[in-house]
Amino acid sequence: MKKRTILIISIIMSTSFAALLFMQFKYMHQILSLRKDQFAESVSRSLSFVARNMEMEQTVEGLEKYVKEHNPQAFSSADSTSEQDTIGLFTGAYPLADKGGAAAMSPKLRPMPHPVSLPRGFNLRRHMMTSYSSMSPKMKELVKSQYIYQRSLLDRVAVDILISASSRPLSQSINFKLLDQNLRAEFQNNGITLPYHFTVKTRTGKLLYRCPDYSSEGEENSFKQVLMPNNEPSNTGIITVHFPDMEQYLYSAVKFLIPSIIFILILLVTFIVTLIIFLRQKKLSEMKNDLINNMTHELKTPVASISLAVQMLLDPAVKKTDKMTQHLSTIISDETKRLQMLIDVVLQTSVYEGRKLRFSPKDIAMNKLVKDTADTFLLKAKDKGGSLETDIRATQDIIHGDKMHITNVLFNIMDNALKYRREDVDFHLKVSTWNEHDHLFIAIADNGIGIKHENLKKIFEKFYRVHTGNRHDVKGFGLGLAYVKQIVEQHGGKIHAESEYGKGTTFIIELPLVKEID
Repeated sequence: MKKRTILIISIIMSTSFAALLFMQFKYMHQILSLRKDQFAESVSRSLSFVARNMEMEQTVEGLEKYVKEHNPQAFSSADSTSEQDTIGLFTGAYPLADKGGAAAMSPKLRPMPHPVSLPRGFNLRRHMMTSYSSMSPKMKELVKSQYIYQRSLLDRVAVDILISASSRPLSQSINFKLLDQNLRAEFQNNGITLPYHFTVKTRTGKLLYRCPDYSSEGEENSFKQVLMPNNEPSNTGIITVHFPDMEQYLYSAVKFLIPSIIFILILLVTFIVTLIIFLRQKKLSEMKNDLINNMTHELKTPVASISLAVQMLLDPAVKKTDKMTQHLSTIISDETKRLQMLIDVVLQTSVYEGRKLRFSPKDIAMNKLVKDTADTFLLKAKDKGGSLETDIRATQDIIHGDKMHITNVLFNIMDNALKYRREDVDFHLKVSTWNEHDHLFIAIADNGIGIKHENLKKIFEKFYRVHTGNRHDVKGFGLGLAYVKQIVEQHGGKIHAESEYGKGTTFIIELPLVKEID
């Protein structure tokens, strides 16, 4: 699959997932906003009803108190009052001979100047039952005058009650226990069953009341309502209510969206992981193609050389001397070894793929093994005009491992150093050993071309080769260092590289020592 196709698919899938998540979160936000608005409206409506009911209760209480204080006869004998007395109650025309007489009445309920007196024996209820249009003009005038008089009297009573109520201190006007009951009842009527806390303060901020179980949790979402707004400004109050569990209540409306968001995120993560694996497999495939190309190039050279040497040996037209025969035999021998090395690399790759490396572990004296390997490699280094230096400083060098594989590790690193040497300076290799914290350290440092920082962390990947401008300028398949890392790790050790581009590279191997038994 082409990179452009992969890029387009990735953009489409990423955009789709992003759009799904955006729509889910937007939908969640809209639900929360709607839920919050509905909750706020319900609370405001409840508080408004409570405030209105409190004001009505204050008015009724004031009216009852007013009647009790100023006209106890009307309140206590309402059931036994005669029709004539009922008329007198509303007209103010009580007979002077009645108990208490007019003198017992409050001046505020006495008739206003020039009241209209009804004739003795006049039955108001019976006359009111008749149609107003059938009344005589004189009767109409009489009823109209009486209505105007009674209305003005009631207006005076209402004004007196309101003035009296508005002048009372707010702490005396409000029954806070009843206020709490009204709040709970109104909240339940509007579908709100959450626990709440409230305070009542004056307009100046003076605290008048706080509920017994008051808690400040959730104060950031408070609702306020003015109490007794028609009172004097100094006697109006503000009730503040908040709900500690309001956030949980709001988010409970979007709980059903959480699983869908989780599934979308799982799908997104799965897509990303799948894409990463696909890209890695694609990269691996490209590396394998490079391996095949390199392998083809590597195999063709020794086969061609061997074929040519054999052809010359078999060609009777070519005069063969001992020197020529020796030369052709040497070519065949060298190219055969080269083919054997290539076959070993392929087998090594096969073993690496199957992870079936077989070890023959035993105790190894690493100082001796490092020195012997370095001495063997010295011949190859001198052949290229180079030199090799050893610095054996480890006092404890016994490890438990496979000698053949450890030797291969050392040879692979040294051979890489020789491959990637600089042409402008003489090749030099330094091999060192030392101890730290019950571990043996082996360092192999060269003065080669070095490795760029962006390539340094990839050199242990299978099939990875650092490009040097020409893919075939250095023979190899990108398998040596991957094999080295696997062997070191299976021996319980670690390996890393330090390099400065243009100046050289140092490979450091750390292996655990065999613990001595006292």
